[in-house]
Amino acid sequence: MSSQGGYLVVYPELWSIAQTATILIKSDGDEKNDMVSFFLTWIVAAVSLVITANIVPGIAVTSFPAAMLAAVVIGFVNAVVRPIITLLTLPFSILTLGLFLFVVNAISLSLASWLAGAFSIGFAINGFWPALFGSIVLSLVSGLIGRFVNVGVEQ
Repeated sequence: MSSQGGYLVVYPELWSIAQTATILIKSDGDEKNDMVSFFLTWIVAAVSLVITANIVPGIAVTSFPAAMLAAVVIGFVNAVVRPIITLLTLPFSILTLGLFLFVVNAISLSLASWLAGAFSIGFAINGFWPALFGSIVLSLVSGLIGRFVNVGVEQ
């Protein structure tokens, strides 16, 4: 989180893999509003993950609480590991005009699935292709849901 010109900018990374979503909240020192926004973003991430699991074969989420925990794991991977992978694969991304970032997103989602499996969370991806298609669908679904949820947010 950072403060820019009277607005609090939150980079949730929980609900979008292909893009960094930005939620702008009028920062007037109201922590309750900030927490509501955080939990709303978390729920959007979990709902997006459940919808993606129902659309893409090869992605499994056992329950909504498992999706909420998996959203936290995806957010952790996107915040910590994905920037490192993106930096290390920058030459490939430049050569492919950015298309290699789809592979980076699939690797990130697969790593999140592996970590979720290590903690018995109830989120699994069976292979590279479901991870690739899942990362694309997850981005689209979370973007659509986020657009509806952020209707009342000043931009």
